[in-house]
Parts: sequence; C-alpha cells; structure tokens
Amino acid sequence: MRIELPDKVSYLISELNKAGFDAYAVGGCVRDAILGRTPEDWDVTTPATPKQVKNVFRGPGIFTVDTGIEHGTVTVMMDGEGFEVTTYRLDGHYDDARHPSEVTYTDVLTEDLKRRDFTINAMAYNEDAGLVDAFDGLDDLNRGVIRCVGNPEERFGEDALRMMRAVRFAAQLGFAIDADTRAAIPKLADNLSLISAERIRTELVKLLISPHPDAMREVWETGMADVFLPEFSRLMETEQNNPHHCGTVGEHTIRSLMEVDPDPVLRLTMLFHDIAKPYCVKKGEDGFDHFHGHPRLGAEMTREIMRRLKFDNDTIARVCALVAAHDDRPYPPTKQAVRRSIYRNGVEQYPALFAVKRADILAQSDYLQKEKLEYMDEYEAVYDQIMEAHDCLSRKDLAVTGSDLIEAGIKPGKEMGQILSRMLEDVIDEPSLNEKQILLARLADGKYADPD
Repeated sequence: MRIELPDKVSYLISELNKAGFDAYAVGGCVRDAILGRTPEDWDVTTPATPKQVKNVFRGPGIFTVDTGIEHGTVTVMMDGEGFEVTTYRLDGHYDDARHPSEVTYTDVLTEDLKRRDFTINAMAYNEDAGLVDAFDGLDDLNRGVIRCVGNPEERFGEDALRMMRAVRFAAQLGFAIDADTRAAIPKLADNLSLISAERIRTELVKLLISPHPDAMREVWETGMADVFLPEFSRLMETEQNNPHHCGTVGEHTIRSLMEVDPDPVLRLTMLFHDIAKPYCVKKGEDGFDHFHGHPRLGAEMTREIMRRLKFDNDTIARVCALVAAHDDRPYPPTKQAVRRSIYRNGVEQYPALFAVKRADILAQSDYLQKEKLEYMDEYEAVYDQIMEAHDCLSRKDLAVTGSDLIEAGIKPGKEMGQILSRMLEDVIDEPSLNEKQILLARLADGKYADPD
C-alpha cells in the first residue's frame, strides 16, 4: 500500500532518517489517508528523544516548540505549519483514568503502537517500510469496525475519554463498535467523571456534527450520558402522550438532530430544545400530555448545562436564544405578527430559527405535519418580504435617537428608554411611522407619555 505523504512530512521523516533515526507518519493521519479523507494533522513518531529531535530541526525557517515535552512530544514548525513529533514510548500505570504516572521511551515501534486507543489509529507508515499494521487496523477499516488495541477495559482504564471517542469515531465514519469494545463501556462509564469538561465537550460536539448524531442513543445506552449529561438520559425516559409526537422526548430529540445541517449551534440547539419537557409535563383535560413553558425553562437549563461543559459565551448565548424561541409561532403569520416575533426573538436568530423549527416538525409524528410545514413556508416568505423592505425591527433602526429626544427636552435615563421602546413597538406594528418628524410629533402630542 502506498500513501501520498505531504512534502513537509516526507521532509521530516527524511531529515530524521539522515540523522540515523527511523520515523513514520502515525495515527489518525494514516487512517484518514487510507480512507481517502484529508487528514487534519500529520503526526510523526520516531525513536529519537525530544532533545535529539530538537537538534535535528534547527535552522533558518524551522524550529521546535515544546508542546508536550513531558510525554515525549515536540512540535516542529515549518513555514507557520506545525507537525507533532513524538518519541516511541511505553506508558506506566494510569492513576487518574487520563495521565500515565510515568513515560518510558522505547526504540520498538510496535511497543508504541500497542498503547494507542483503537486499531484503526495504531498504524504507521513511511515510504521505505510501507504500512506497519501490527493490530489488523486495515482489516478493521475495511470491515467498518472500531476495536480497541488489546484489552478494551485496559485501554478505557488508561483514558476514560476513549469511551466517548469510540462512539464519536463510529459516528464520524459510519462504523460499528466491536462487541467486546462496546461491552467494556458500561463497566467503566463512571470514570468519565474524572475527565475534564473541556475534553468531554470537544468529543460531544464532534459527535453531534458527524453524519450520525443519532449515536447519542449509544451514549445513553452505554451509561455515559448519565455521567456528564443526565438531563439527556431523562429525555430518553420521558414519554410523550400527545398526537403531535411519537416515542420519548429523547427519541424525538435524536430524530431532530438528523433533520438539521451539521452546524455546531444548530445541532446543539436540537440537542437541548426540549431539555425541560420532563420538568414541565402536565396532563390536560383532553387526556394528552402538554409541556407549557418548556422553551423558556429549557433555555435556562441549557445555559447551566453548557456552562458546566465549558462552552464559550457566544455559543451559549446563540443556542439558548434559539432554544427559547423554537416554539414561538406568529399565527397567522401576518407581517405585523412576524415583525413582532422577530423583535421578540431577536433578528439575529434568523434564519437559523427556521432550520430549528423545521427540524422540530420533521421529527414529530405525521399528525398535521404537512400543514405545519406549509405554515413554515408562509412564515419564512413573510420574513423575506420584511427583510427586503428593511422594516425597522430594533432600536438601532428607529428614525429617532436618544440625541433627538434630548433635543426634545427628554432627560437621559429610564424615561428615555421607555419612550424609545414605545416608539419601536408602534413602528413594528406600522412601519410607515418610522419617520423622525412623525415620531417627534407623536411625542409632542403625549402619545409616548408614561401611562401611569
């Protein structure tokens, strides 16, 4: 088998060879190259120690950075591009389900490969030796299987995040998890509590934006969700006795993930859009379950969960806003009603909100689904008309500013804010009022005075 290595990777390997050291491209880059995918990164492994690697790569335009020196890794920088070069190593005992207590270097490639997580990530390659595949990774690639190198319980005991990675790789590649590998996950799922929220978040997002976000079902079935996302486990256990739905809230959530584009904000919104339903369910006089108030409570819960998982503030704000707005329905979708919805939800939530709403509908039962989708088409058509007309939808679009109000004798403060809000409400209802002269005349007539 021949793999086309990038020129810089070939150069790295060649320079290490000239210095008397073997070197191979290793891990995920080899896997992806075999699959015909473009690797995100190219990593190199060698028996050369970090100090020896640093001595090889020094000179004009090339230097090294100690990015993981304690684990034998330095990053070689060439023309602004970095390549991790790691010394063959043996890991000692793992005390915390994440870090080895000690790292010992070795000059045997297969000893380094056997400490890696999955067989498909334990292959190495260079142009002289070809593919080094000591654990049948190529066969597993051909069969579409995620299988641990050696004993699964040992591999997961070394780094508990590997359990999430197993599901994530299966979701990304459309593979199945080997039976023995999968059977080990429920036994050790509790060890995920030892893993940082940041690392879990990274794996969760990669899974969600994969071609198979329905792998969230596997996260629940293996007990991992109970550890870092118990709210999702509760969704999977909450039935929906309502003609608009079929199955549990969790199954609806999983279907909705499949109905929206693989954008992180959209997929996270669908994951959390009904997160509060188990806490809002009430049986109505019609005998059906209803979930009044779940969007707003859901936004509050989503904020707490995303903070717990260390998401950035911008992503949290965007997802929470969409969760809060996902059930908002201007009905009938007249221009006035749609303008009010845009103002209420925030113009910045559109057009993403339409994608969220359609995914929600498509994941429901067939009951009135055709009518709901027709309504969405009408809603979006009216939105497009409003945007094309550049209707005023926020204070910044008002023809009157705070400075204009000061000139009219209004003092800065609470009263000024209230006046601008009342003006905006009028303009949203009737866009033709958004003229400076008209609004100031209405102010002079007392139309924006405090009703109290």
